[in-house]
Amino acid sequence: MIVVVGSLNVDLVVPVERFPVAGETLLGGDYARHRGGKGANQAVAAARAGGTVRMLGRVGDDAFGAWLSAGLDADGVDHRGVVSLPDAPTGVAFISVDACAQNTIIVSPGANGRLGARDLAAHAFDGAGVVLLQLEVPLVASLRAAELAKAAGALVVLNLAPATTLDAEQLRHVDVLVVNESEAALLLGIDAADLADRPERAARDLTTLVPTAIVTLGASGSTWARRTTRTAEPAAGRVAGFPVTAVDTTAAGDAFVGALAAALDGGAPLEAALRSANAAGALAVTARGAQPSLPTAEAIEALVQESRS
Repeated sequence: MIVVVGSLNVDLVVPVERFPVAGETLLGGDYARHRGGKGANQAVAAARAGGTVRMLGRVGDDAFGAWLSAGLDADGVDHRGVVSLPDAPTGVAFISVDACAQNTIIVSPGANGRLGARDLAAHAFDGAGVVLLQLEVPLVASLRAAELAKAAGALVVLNLAPATTLDAEQLRHVDVLVVNESEAALLLGIDAADLADRPERAARDLTTLVPTAIVTLGASGSTWARRTTRTAEPAAGRVAGFPVTAVDTTAAGDAFVGALAAALDGGAPLEAALRSANAAGALAVTARGAQPSLPTAEAIEALVQESRS
């Protein structure tokens, strides 16, 4: 089973030809409302990829919160650990998507920001094989979840998004760290332009902080490194991406991480799990919206098999 501790948001998405500059007002197209939040996105992604998922988080006691919980229910996610708060609104993300399928996002955390370390009970992690974390809830909650997950014997996967700098002590309970190139650069204290030419080296460098590090590379796939005691150099590799036509990159990273968690929880070796994760991320960019774009296990497997033929 996969336990996801994280955010739940309503995404309000508006298409634009280009992003505005400071002080400018632009007219966009018709807005759309989608279920989102990195935590909920990854929970749904893992469930659609074949995982059994439990979600822990906070929403407001409002129409948005009820709508988000209904969405989790529809995808078979156990959301009894998602609590409605009467004194906070449900989180909202304001997203604009330009003509090149790139996006900008402003998040109003609302109830997500009220999730504290004391709100997490040890029994919520019973039976967990993988615990999946992100950073759209307070850091103290994510760190406490990692501690409880390790006590329960689970594999702890942290997606360092939104990006922040954490030290080895804060990462001591993390088994698998997933970052994109800019997040990796921030964590390592290097320029993102320098990392672009050496993502494999960045993954290796990150193993000084965590046992396994994965750096996602967008359309180019992903690279990984794993700490080893047999040699001075960590084991490492690269898994190719899948060529697709992108229409919206929203939640591509969440699709990747959710599918990765499902594959690891199912016992897949790391490189096989990364192939599934790369396929999920690729499929997600071919559809609009966050949760609406997250692919099923059947679609992921079909793309993986198609690439082998």
